Amino acid sequence: MGFAVNCLFLFLACLSSSHSFAKDNTLRIMSYNIRNGIGMDNMCDYSRTSDLINKYHPNIVAVQEVDSVTGRSNGIDVLNKIAVETRLYPVFAPAIDFDGGKYGIGILCREKPVSYKRYSLPGREETRALLMVEFEKYVYCCTHLSLTEDDRMLSLDVIKDVMKGVSKPLFLAGDLNDHPDSKFIAALCKDFKVLNDTSKFTYPADRPQETLDYILVRKSDGDALLQVSSFVCDEPAASDHRPVVADIIFK
Repeated sequence: MGFAVNCLFLFLACLSSSHSFAKDNTLRIMSYNIRNGIGMDNMCDYSRTSDLINKYHPNIVAVQEVDSVTGRSNGIDVLNKIAVETRLYPVFAPAIDFDGGKYGIGILCREKPVSYKRYSLPGREETRALLMVEFEKYVYCCTHLSLTEDDRMLSLDVIKDVMKGVSKPLFLAGDLNDHPDSKFIAALCKDFKVLNDTSKFTYPADRPQETLDYILVRKSDGDALLQVSSFVCDEPAASDHRPVVADIIFK
């Protein structure tokens, strides 16, 4: 099974009543580790995930921990199911083969991508991935980094290489598996600015005590932003992470 999108969901996205980024230069970004729809109650409920996304109505969502037609998901392509229920366009990037299908990350968006590309990242416990999706006026990257610090540092080299060829404003979002005061985040912030308030914790969802989830913008693109605000969604049950959201207005 390949790295692909489905034209059905382009049609659904075009039907969306949401205003577009192109219309007023506003953008609502979300990053959400959905734990494959398994909540803190250990119940798998993909519609609960979709309902949360619909509640906050983002233009684009970086999604982590997603199954595609695995035994665990009962053969369901999870990102596509959520895309139908949110009327968003899906782009899936597998990280590993898992349980008869694939497991990885994805992006859900209201605007049709111009292009997209998957990059492999190191991970000793499992291979990781970086998904870069290009739109008319910006580029959005999603990732879920390794639990091992050395692998996260090596991943940074790949991210920097990917950035070199991008002239549009570039955002990076995902579960980075590290704390704001860590060596890795300090190295990352030489090239990126964190847009979410890292004092607002994202994990675990029922009683958050850590920030592991981030939305960032490349520092060289910061002047293109007129205004940024952010918040962590008050959702204690749908996953083991809470989603983080940033609202952006471009100049």
